[in-house]
Amino acid sequence: MNTLIKEYIRTKAADLTELRRQFHSEPELSWEEYKTTAFICDYLSQLGIPYRKTDPTGVIAEIKGGRSGKTVALRADIDALPVEELNKDLIYASKEHGKMHACGHDAHTAMLLIAAEALNGLKDELSGTIRLIFQPAEEAARGAKMMVEEGAMEGIDHVFGIHIWSQMPTHKVACTPGPQFASADIFNVKFTGQGGHGAIPQDCIDAAVIASSFVMNLQSVVSRTIDPQQGAVVTVGKMEAGTRFNVIAENAKIEGTVRCFDPSVRDHVEKQIDHYANQVASIYGGIAQVEYIRGTQAVINDTESAALVQKVAAECFGEHVLFDEKPTMGGEDFSFYLDHAPGSFALVGSGNSEKDTEWAHHHGKFNIDEDALVTGAELYAQFAWAFLQENK
Repeated sequence: MNTLIKEYIRTKAADLTELRRQFHSEPELSWEEYKTTAFICDYLSQLGIPYRKTDPTGVIAEIKGGRSGKTVALRADIDALPVEELNKDLIYASKEHGKMHACGHDAHTAMLLIAAEALNGLKDELSGTIRLIFQPAEEAARGAKMMVEEGAMEGIDHVFGIHIWSQMPTHKVACTPGPQFASADIFNVKFTGQGGHGAIPQDCIDAAVIASSFVMNLQSVVSRTIDPQQGAVVTVGKMEAGTRFNVIAENAKIEGTVRCFDPSVRDHVEKQIDHYANQVASIYGGIAQVEYIRGTQAVINDTESAALVQKVAAECFGEHVLFDEKPTMGGEDFSFYLDHAPGSFALVGSGNSEKDTEWAHHHGKFNIDEDALVTGAELYAQFAWAFLQENK
């Protein structure tokens, strides 16, 4: 632990809150984070930290230490969601109709800026380089890929990220080895039958019946074809069929998502969805067209990296902050950075019933306990410091 980092960040608590509230009140959706990007650039310029913008949004910056060494990357996502803010009484509520930081990315951005400020003040003592990745479009599950293409991971020896987590008590830190977030895929299925009059079903092939049968049978992919000890979720979230109450549907469309941790399970589910769709359609004399879109990969924390996070958190905040949070079926495109370097992704608790901050992520009433900001900012900075110290 670096005591100067701890002391500096604690003196910046008010600034942290102000930064987070500014980002929260001015949310921007994926690939539209122009004002946020400009603000980050201005802030880094004032600190004298060199940076470059990425296209169309996002920022990559570097703090070069006074001594040579490894390079560690710290990542924060910057985009908001198309969610209407329901916390209308907040003085920092979203000013943008239908847009809201409902997942905590405003907090991540503020925490990394203050962490950068603290680290930059100690750069002459650093043995190595710290790369700062302010990533757009995490909610679109494509921002991390773009940042990798823009060179964000070139020369990186290790990568670390944080997510504020409303399901955990404020200040708690979780970073367990192995799976943390699931892969998140999308599937679209179109069934084609033969429409006709609702009073003459014998002359038709009802796409609504095909689609309904598929939805019911699909649940057995997980319950009957996957090892019960392997986690997997298959969810149909949208279903459209027909045009009118007395017309038998000629077409039906289904959209859903698949979540799991194991790549072999992912491959299996993809094949089963195609198999089930075509077999069910064939039973009724219809046709199925299946599109399977691979989104984020599973976030698998490196064992040594996760151990270092736990060590840093315990030294900085005490053993009592360590929290054993179970892996979530939520998706995170941080996984694409882990294709290029070992690393880990930590959760920092921000749930506080007294402050009404235990709402689920992506909900219109989502908010964070701002006391967690100091914990997150220090964890960013102390982890980078510790990694470079241990890898001189």
